[in-house]
Amino acid sequence: MPLDLLALSKRVGAALTASGRTICAAESCTGGLLLSALTDMAGSSAYVLGGFVTYSNAAKMQLLGVREATLLEHGAVSRHIAAEMARGAQEIFVSDFALSVTGIAGPGGATADKPVGLTYIGLAGRGGLLKVERRIWSGDRIENKQLSVAAALNLLLRELAG
Repeated sequence: MPLDLLALSKRVGAALTASGRTICAAESCTGGLLLSALTDMAGSSAYVLGGFVTYSNAAKMQLLGVREATLLEHGAVSRHIAAEMARGAQEIFVSDFALSVTGIAGPGGATADKPVGLTYIGLAGRGGLLKVERRIWSGDRIENKQLSVAAALNLLLRELAG
């Protein structure tokens, strides 16, 4: 694995444990890789509450409460959907934080406005915290998924560090 997701997961686990906070995830293009990384650490059940893999638009709406109007206006790969996914997961799990990932891992699925590698990573938290980062990765499908997970974990680490 080109990225050391295990080291990042270890840092996230230590930070969540030290702060007594919890996390959940809502994933699309990463297909569960983010939640897998979060749970690679022994003792992760103390801070990981759960997650959703919502690959289809229907799943995003039914499970996370993503609005159909948002999907129609902005598309599944957008900052708006990443925000709604994170907020929906956080509300369902009543967690301190929720991470979301939606993107085009490739090699297909791109449009003129949305290239392969385009990814949005959301972070929702208590007190109205809501951040979304936009990235465009240039790797293959697996690399793009791994880079997305690393970016999500880093976004959480930066928030935990204050």
